[in-house]
Amino acid sequence: MEVMTTAFCVLAVVAIFLFYAWRITNLLWFKPKKMEKFLRDQGLKGSPYKFFYGDLKEMEQMTTEAKSKPMNLSNDISNRVFPFFCKLVSTHGKNCFAWMGTYLVVHLCEPNMVREVLANYRKFQKPRGGNPLRNLISKGLIHAEGDQWVKHRKIINPAFHVEKIKHMQHAVYVSCCEMIEKWEELVTTESSCEVDVWPFFFAFSADVISRPAFGSSFEEGRKIFELQQELVEFVAKIIKSFYIPGSRFLPTKTNRRMKEIDKEVKATIKRIIDKRLVAMKDGETIKNDDLLGILLDSNNKEIKGHGNSTKFGLTIDQVIEECKLFYLAGQETTGTKLTWTMILLSQHTDWQTRAREEVLHVFGHKTPDINSLNHLKIINMILNEVLRLYPVGSMLRRFIHEDTKLDNLTLPAGSLVYLNTLFLHHDKDTWGEDANEFNPERFSEGVSVAARPGQASFVSFGGGPRICIGQNFAMLEMKMALAMILQRFSFELSPSYSHAPCEILTLQTQFGAHLILQKL
Repeated sequence: MEVMTTAFCVLAVVAIFLFYAWRITNLLWFKPKKMEKFLRDQGLKGSPYKFFYGDLKEMEQMTTEAKSKPMNLSNDISNRVFPFFCKLVSTHGKNCFAWMGTYLVVHLCEPNMVREVLANYRKFQKPRGGNPLRNLISKGLIHAEGDQWVKHRKIINPAFHVEKIKHMQHAVYVSCCEMIEKWEELVTTESSCEVDVWPFFFAFSADVISRPAFGSSFEEGRKIFELQQELVEFVAKIIKSFYIPGSRFLPTKTNRRMKEIDKEVKATIKRIIDKRLVAMKDGETIKNDDLLGILLDSNNKEIKGHGNSTKFGLTIDQVIEECKLFYLAGQETTGTKLTWTMILLSQHTDWQTRAREEVLHVFGHKTPDINSLNHLKIINMILNEVLRLYPVGSMLRRFIHEDTKLDNLTLPAGSLVYLNTLFLHHDKDTWGEDANEFNPERFSEGVSVAARPGQASFVSFGGGPRICIGQNFAMLEMKMALAMILQRFSFELSPSYSHAPCEILTLQTQFGAHLILQKL
């Protein structure tokens, strides 16, 4: 009897071992090879699957090499920002596939396919998985899916209504004045001065989102912003590394620091929110001329409109996550785009002159106002061209949970879909032979007719139902700042400027933006 029991236990252990061995082998080899064959049978080309790492090692090696030195002064930046995908596309075509470890990546940069993916947000969802610590940046609207996304979007929408944005222009103006005053201290009327404008725009974008987000509590907002940026740097590193399940629980220096930052950010935002909620209970009207006030007011109305049922509103934790997202999106949009705008106008002084003449014609040396800002045609053309050449999100990522038809392809469940905005915006078949040239004139008749095929060729703020909710606010900030700078300064590239675009969650300049400022 004992022999039979022992034999049964051994067989059970062997069976369990074989079961998990099969599951692991299937995950690491048979499943990826099956997905690869499935796509090749449909005529799609790509890199062959390599055990466990896929193309990660080659991606990392090529990216490290590209970032080791600056490039020549050119807008043809794809090979430095995405060297692996440049090689992949040149070998296999615009639509192809690669491997992020065991994950299949379907790379797309054709307008029709991009439009279809962005339109079908329920089928093509934001990627999940990987290191959960990456979600510490924010779990707000940008990561919500399905009905949850619909609820969040409905509640947040009022914060970015045109009329509400108008009330925030003063906060943008004050932040810009502070930055310009610092520049004026550096530049005298007799001489010019070299300035790295990137740190100034970094600080400006912190203030310009802190004031409109938290109003009188913007000093606390500054601290949140600094902590969020430190967290972004950590996340940028872990996104490109292979995640070992469970490693987030290890007491490493990085893991501890990321969790400390998250805890401090949440606690700071909660203190600000609690002050507002206490005021509400005391019968005070919520201050709703800043983003937080508008968000709390909209959330309160949504809950009351459904019989005070909290399931129809956002929880305090969800409000905190949306506030964290304000910071991430606010800085990544305005700071980096203003930097690239200054760099490009430093090279193309004819457009700098045209833009200044337009600003002086409309405002003179008076304070720009939001209504007139919307009529700055040349400024608008310039900003669109900058957003085309140096898009905010140079790669949009989506995930599919079930086999999905896309144009003439069927993509297997579990695939990652990469929409390469940078390649799409630089595509000569779409934009013409001068696709890599700075030519704002192409937007003279508006975005819809700028590219040859038109739709979904310009997706700097995303597209479809999930298009960036804050794009109007971002454009206000950029127009206000650029107009005020042009009123007071002329600028050109410094000899010490190093052209080095790189992706750190967004498209940034690796070695700063050294310009020569001349006070007018």
